[in-house]
Order: sequence, then structure tokens, then C-alpha cells
Amino acid sequence: MSKYELKTKVNDASVKKFLEGVTDDQKREDSFTILDLMTKVTGDKPKMWGTSIIGFGSHHNK
Repeated sequence: MSKYELKTKVNDASVKKFLEGVTDDQKREDSFTILDLMTKVTGDKPKMWGTSIIGFGSHHNK
């Protein structure tokens, strides 16, 4: 067991709500396009990591 703990953890916050909060119309539209592409490519559902990172799947590196 490691003595270190990740500060950024996966949580149940809404990815859609986070992206809807993007104020720039073009950036918001682009973000939803990227969300759709990443979901298709990875086959994983998006999850919020911390308050501002969207992740797809998870891998443990040693």
C-alpha cells in the first residue's frame, strides 16, 4: 500500500453540466464534439476527475 494518495479522484459530478458551464459558445460546442468522439473511440463513459478533468476509463501504471 502506498503512503501517497491522489488528490484528483473520479467522482459523480455531471460531465454534461460541467461542459454546459463553458461560457464561450464555440469552445462549448467543440467540447461536446470531442466528448462524443472520445466516447466512441474509447468505448467508455466519461467521468469527472476532480472539478475540471474529464476522463475515459482508467489504467493503473506501476
